[in-house]
Amino acid sequence: MFYDTVVYTFVVVTTVKTVKNVENLSNVAVINLIVSGNYVVEQINSFMKTYDLTVQQYNILRILRGQDGLPINLYVLQEHMIHKMSNTTRLVEKLRKKGLLERKTCEENRRKIEIFITDRGLGLLAGIDQALVDYEKGLTSNLTEEELIQLIELLKKVKQ
Repeated sequence: MFYDTVVYTFVVVTTVKTVKNVENLSNVAVINLIVSGNYVVEQINSFMKTYDLTVQQYNILRILRGQDGLPINLYVLQEHMIHKMSNTTRLVEKLRKKGLLERKTCEENRRKIEIFITDRGLGLLAGIDQALVDYEKGLTSNLTEEELIQLIELLKKVKQ
């Protein structure tokens, strides 16, 4: 089987299978993080497409559901996003057009826009929840429970 080749800091590594001319173990680890991360993102994007959502849109809906009916403004929503560079205004507008959330002008501060999830948005999330859990289990099915715990701890250390 042929694997894509990734070029990173002038080192060529064939994806996960073989490593050639690499003396820097950290470089190999970073490359594998990037390749694995991209793989997972592509898989989750593909899953979300079946619900006519992007990962960023799904993230917004989950944040809003976590508000338990309380409003949130764009700035706070942006702070909670996984993808901080997302165009939150554009994403919110697309979700509004789908009827999954509402935007309302704050009565106390007319410059402030408050965002709420709709019943339709809550219903969509309810339909996604278990299917996503099952899909994520499939993505990690090659790992034991102990390996999953170890992976989580190692990824936390990388972010420190």
